[in-house]
Amino acid sequence: MQVQPYLTFYGQAEAALQFYEKALGAKTMFKMHFRDAPPNPDHPITPEMADKVMHASFTIGDSMLMCSDGDCRNTGGTHSGYSLSLNPASVDEGKKLFDALADGGEVTMPFQKTFWALGFGMLKDRFGVHWMINVEDLSQREDLAKRAAG
Repeated sequence: MQVQPYLTFYGQAEAALQFYEKALGAKTMFKMHFRDAPPNPDHPITPEMADKVMHASFTIGDSMLMCSDGDCRNTGGTHSGYSLSLNPASVDEGKKLFDALADGGEVTMPFQKTFWALGFGMLKDRFGVHWMINVEDLSQREDLAKRAAG
């Protein structure tokens, strides 16, 4: 089984997909607009919604994520109660990803060395999605596990 986050972008899904392609090397695997859905007389598609993303799936590394514009009623695009975590192999890669995601967003913890990681930082990107970038310090893994066990 896999957990696949489903993000709602409230009218900004196209821009978000393009941003993640540039910032993270994401690849859009599938995208359907509301205009592509079979007609439903009980729920007709409005002209404003026709070009919005009904559903899309994209990959970041080996992970699959999904998204849509939702019903576009909430334009604030609140993403709270979770963060997406990236675990790059090197500090240089981590810093590059952090800086790319932070462009137009808000840094909540600068990318820096910590007692558990060679590099760690947190941010909210321009679409309101919270991210953690964690470059694990493998030499600390055993020591941290012992501390956590008490």
